Amino acid sequence: MSTIQANTANQTEEGQPQKQVKLPGRKRRRYWFVFLLLFLVLTSLIILGSFARSTLFASKPPVATFTWPLGKGPFASQPLSAEQINALQHLPENMQYKALAQLYVSHMSLNEKLGQLIMAQALTGYDTANTADTLYMLDQLHANGIIMYAIQMNTLKQTKADIQNMQLHASTPLFISADEEGGFVERIQKIFGHRPGALEAYQTGNVNNATKLGHSITKDLQTLGINTDLAPDVDVLQTSSPSLYSRTWGYTPESVIKFGGAYLRAVQGDGEIAALKHFPGLGAAKTDPHASLPVIKSSKEQIYSVDLAPYRYFLSSSNPLDQPAMIMSTDLLMPALDPVLPAELSPTIINDLLRKELGYDGVVITDALYMDGIAKKWDLVTASIMALNAGCDILLGARGSYEMKMVIDGLKNALNNGTVSLSRVNQAVTRIIALKFRFGLLQAP
Repeated sequence: MSTIQANTANQTEEGQPQKQVKLPGRKRRRYWFVFLLLFLVLTSLIILGSFARSTLFASKPPVATFTWPLGKGPFASQPLSAEQINALQHLPENMQYKALAQLYVSHMSLNEKLGQLIMAQALTGYDTANTADTLYMLDQLHANGIIMYAIQMNTLKQTKADIQNMQLHASTPLFISADEEGGFVERIQKIFGHRPGALEAYQTGNVNNATKLGHSITKDLQTLGINTDLAPDVDVLQTSSPSLYSRTWGYTPESVIKFGGAYLRAVQGDGEIAALKHFPGLGAAKTDPHASLPVIKSSKEQIYSVDLAPYRYFLSSSNPLDQPAMIMSTDLLMPALDPVLPAELSPTIINDLLRKELGYDGVVITDALYMDGIAKKWDLVTASIMALNAGCDILLGARGSYEMKMVIDGLKNALNNGTVSLSRVNQAVTRIIALKFRFGLLQAP
């Protein structure tokens, strides 16, 4: 704070003393009376103020501060004041996480923000994800997480140690994810053995088996340190889809909601991040998006009444465990919704339909952007920019540090030329950080 110095009142501009003017006796007495009265009033106020502070606030705890845990970037050392903490604690839970995330993001550098947009994949030429290249993506490029595959998870001891080491090298606590559905899509089978998948659980006719499957998978994932299950698949199977073999919870929206919902609540109730997929619905696809872009020619009415029904149910549910932590979109073209762009690159499908119409403000993750359904037409950098602008928050598809840096450099160029806005980057990173607060990866005060 600067100080303000006043000029002496009885000096002229040349610094010579002014002539003293004598007041008549009665006026002098009135002057001193007023001065004495003002002095007494001010003294009383000071005494009363000191008394009030000492009595009313004597038991008030010292001002608390909160330092971001586990982070190594400059944004990690910024404290919150007691007033900020109090304000946050009196917000509704979801608003609290978002407010915390906004404070956190405000201290991040551009490099840290762009890194948080990317869930990286370790180079799979090794039998471990814990390589020097991976650690570079975490420590220097600030990836938000790592997706794990079966080739990298061979024993419990090895996998657990690898994940712990990756977390230690991360600039921000990581999403460690896996597509673990049981049945046809298993990543931890070498460690925990085979277990039934969604269709097998549905065919028992007992919804409790879906709940048990969710608890069982979550327990094993968390034993390894995997905090994000990219499941359940809530596609409503309508054809003999080659990419959905044994992966769906039946053949109607009702069965998917009943059995898939039981799985979702079990996973998230156990503190694991879950992701509904594949938005807006892959159940009528006749081709595999890994090989080519599926074109689903269903009418808009059919899409809304069948494919979107599980999403509409879960997003409108009053049960917090029905609210998905993430939603994954994928490579599919639905001309009735967008005749030009695949779902995960389409602002019409992500921003307009999922966000505005269905009201979802959580994290949207892309499917792997190197899959041929996208890669045959759009390179990884272009697809990443398009997906971000469409409303996706996490970009999945960078394999190794070379590709990750390529995507980051492409995003920087897009920011410079106005193709991507900084506000869109901040919005996506805020959702990501809020989710890390919600599931305890970052600790709220």
